[in-house]
Amino acid sequence: MNDNSRAGGTGADSVELSLVPSEFRATLNLLLVDDERTLRESCRSILQGLGYRVEVAGRGEEATKLLQRRSFDIVLTDLYMSDVTGMDVLQAALESSPDTIVIVMTGNPSVASNVEALREGAWDYLPKPFSATHLEILVGRAAHAVMVAREAGSGGEPGTGGREDDAPLGVSASFTRCLDLARRVATTDASVFITGETGSGKEMIAQYIHRRSRRRARPLVAVNCAALPEGLLESEMFGHVKGAFTGAVRDKAGLLETANGGTLFLDELTEMPMPLQAKLLRVIQDGVVRRVGSNNTSTVVNVRFIAASNRDADEAVRTGVLREDLYYRLRVVPIAIPPLRDRHEDIALLASHFLRSYWRQHRGGETRPATLTDEAIRALQRYEWPGNVRELQNAIEHAVVLLEPGQAAGAADIPISDNPALERPVASGAAPAAADAADADLLSEPYHVGRERVIAQFERRYLAELVRATQGNMSKAARMAGVDRTTLYRLMERHGLQREAVLSPNDR
Repeated sequence: MNDNSRAGGTGADSVELSLVPSEFRATLNLLLVDDERTLRESCRSILQGLGYRVEVAGRGEEATKLLQRRSFDIVLTDLYMSDVTGMDVLQAALESSPDTIVIVMTGNPSVASNVEALREGAWDYLPKPFSATHLEILVGRAAHAVMVAREAGSGGEPGTGGREDDAPLGVSASFTRCLDLARRVATTDASVFITGETGSGKEMIAQYIHRRSRRRARPLVAVNCAALPEGLLESEMFGHVKGAFTGAVRDKAGLLETANGGTLFLDELTEMPMPLQAKLLRVIQDGVVRRVGSNNTSTVVNVRFIAASNRDADEAVRTGVLREDLYYRLRVVPIAIPPLRDRHEDIALLASHFLRSYWRQHRGGETRPATLTDEAIRALQRYEWPGNVRELQNAIEHAVVLLEPGQAAGAADIPISDNPALERPVASGAAPAAADAADADLLSEPYHVGRERVIAQFERRYLAELVRATQGNMSKAARMAGVDRTTLYRLMERHGLQREAVLSPNDR
């Protein structure tokens, strides 16, 4: 323990501990397990000074016997001990009470051991040597999590954050299961990892979780990790000091500081460069943000993290795109959003909702809104919606602009198949044979290799057709694809596509 290595200017007591009243800290029972006497007693002195009730154990065997007799709210245990290990203490603590928060301390903080501890149920880990400030911050976050869980369980402060009719729309079984999970996790401080195809509503679920959380009075800050180059993304997230780089004419707070007390939504996390993943992991671990260009000024933040990706996160870990330890820190609760093509029952409900909403927005409340005929609904339900809810939303908005007041819109009034890049293919007589041949080729290589190759082929063809369909209008192409222009350019660069080369001479 390095008592003098406090993060300069953090104000840990005022920022972190203010979230947990002293009278609540006095109700918490902590167990501290470490076979190094000096560190054990130093930690006990610091934590007792903050108002916690602390019991200590010098051996793992002693700790497991204590846990067999009673449960603790928070357990801090060394990972490597001579007799019974920290993993044994972790297991005993969770058997005593599944709600116990276990923090693992380790002087050999390898990624493998950290991930194993997180997989087995550890709440977090604290690498040695650590400062008194880092101990205060991490235990303060754990105490805050206990307080939130108690309030949610006792019906104390409701975490609705708004009326239930603010919930995302959907009646399908797969979506209601997803929404129920989001509702239950919202009242906690647990990190959430949302997966789903582009346009399926990942940010909508993140907003729903934040609205129903205890943090709803503080901001929900969203950052698209795929939309900014590495240097700019680092500055946006962590902030910078004056003179840190060309153009840094004043100090600037980053998004992590802006989200303090609230929620940070990390969209497309798997696109974040690896160096920034390491820096983010450090913030999640100790709650301290250091701005770009700063040598000694740090700020303590208390942020709830919600991450999202349209990629297979497990595959991203296997291929080295996403750090495994960062992934397991952020996926305390994973939520997988089903694509719209698997939510057949929701299409009519969503289409009608979007029609009413966009009619009020574009046509005002004085004109009689248009309606959707059964023919239009059937056409919407037959379409596969590769762009998911976002594509449906755009199609309905397009129709609203052109429909007359009171008109009963038919299938021809909804622009489903006007875009060649999104048109659903119609099978021809030769198609089955071609498909069979393609399937045979797929079986000649491992699953993950074939999957990546097919996805790359699809993306390249999709982008080329998209650019041709819009005659090279990249703003229009981005809108049709349901992505921003930066993401579209990044995808084209990834596949070596250039606008001029894609367009035929007649299209230029």
